[in-house]
Amino acid sequence: MPRKYVIETFGCQMNFHDSERMAGLLEQAGFEAADDASDADVVVINTCSVRERAEEKLYTRLGELRQLGLDQGHQPIVAVAGCVAQQEGEALLKRSPGAVDVIVGTQAIRRLPMLVEQAVERQGSAVFSPVPRRKKAPDLLIDLDPYENVTFPLGVTRRGDPVKAYVTIIEGCNEFCSFCVVPYTRGHERMRPKAEILAEVREAADSGRREVQLLGQIVNHYAAPDDPACDFTALVEAIHGVDGIERIRFASPHPRHVSVRFLETMARLPKVCRHLHLPVQSGSTRVLQAMRRRYTRESYLDLVGRVRESLPEVALSTDMIVGFPGETDAEFEETLSLTAAVRYHSMFSFKYSARPNTLADRRLADDVDEEEKTQRIVALQALQREIQTGLNAQLVGRDVDVLVDAASRRRDTELSGRTSSNVVVNLPGPASWIGQTVTVRVRRAGPHSVWGERQASVDRGLSGA
Repeated sequence: MPRKYVIETFGCQMNFHDSERMAGLLEQAGFEAADDASDADVVVINTCSVRERAEEKLYTRLGELRQLGLDQGHQPIVAVAGCVAQQEGEALLKRSPGAVDVIVGTQAIRRLPMLVEQAVERQGSAVFSPVPRRKKAPDLLIDLDPYENVTFPLGVTRRGDPVKAYVTIIEGCNEFCSFCVVPYTRGHERMRPKAEILAEVREAADSGRREVQLLGQIVNHYAAPDDPACDFTALVEAIHGVDGIERIRFASPHPRHVSVRFLETMARLPKVCRHLHLPVQSGSTRVLQAMRRRYTRESYLDLVGRVRESLPEVALSTDMIVGFPGETDAEFEETLSLTAAVRYHSMFSFKYSARPNTLADRRLADDVDEEEKTQRIVALQALQREIQTGLNAQLVGRDVDVLVDAASRRRDTELSGRTSSNVVVNLPGPASWIGQTVTVRVRRAGPHSVWGERQASVDRGLSGA
């Protein structure tokens, strides 16, 4: 009888894609996907440590899995992967004694099947145990070697999305922003070869995927190790030529690496989506300096102006942190005023929380109290909601091209998709439309999505978003 696995993913798109890779590796080793942990021989928890709450989710889940063993006598092999595994290492064992069998660092996921087999051997021939067992120390795979090979075998990834393919082009980061844990959990920048990336994009297109999303901590800092002439702009141009791919997205670029040449190329290539994520983090130049972001409020706003001059139809999104150490009321007001000036189509906003090993954690006092952080995040999110509502309302009555990518989460009779500018569109229709680009006339708008109906007779080339 085949052994079964479950992978539970916390965090970003790169974590989601890492889980797709781990799923493929486990299936190659003879495992089958299970519906939930109660039916699994192996549970992999792929973790994020960018925010403190993500870490707490891990420890809560480990406790639930241990309780599963106490209540039902069912105790699968538990592997912790991802950034918390990399960050915490052996400390996981101290905080959750007896709850973890395998710890897999961010650069060791290819060894997951081997480690699972070793864990099974250590526990005996049966994976399930009728009573909670005393677990031995796992193999700790913590490796931040900046020269780590980031290639991955073609065709192994088990993609979870029938329409979109994630493709990692860079691992790690060299920016060392003072608040960010990524350089400590994913290491220094390592670039995947251009030839390998293009082969993966072609494989995704051949499997029916219509959209590709390029991933990297600083995705637009890409430089091909196998082609000195290929930077991020040239890579996007090469991917644009792959037959079958209709849309190209990427996350996340850094504002200081957005070049005029790239903006001109983006405007020229129709497959590149009219959406640009420009993480600003704060509207205050002093706070930006403390964050080690290496740009000012003024230079960021100048960049926004250049972007909109080159791409008038572009939708901008961003990341914001409130309550960074030393942030004053006046500096937070600068964040509000920048948000109002740029008018982002969407925003990921967070209250600052100190991350282990980071420069801010080591050198700056977390001196904005929690109540003040909460008031600031509420004010920022209220402003952003108002802006998003207004921008989406401008689409009412317009025809937009929508790549339908999923069934609606709320209504059985509806589908969901996105415009090129990343607006979520809900519409009635059959499941056979998933994977198709359809023209939709927008009828209603809310802060997070719009609703419309397919216009079968409208030429999709006339759409506006």
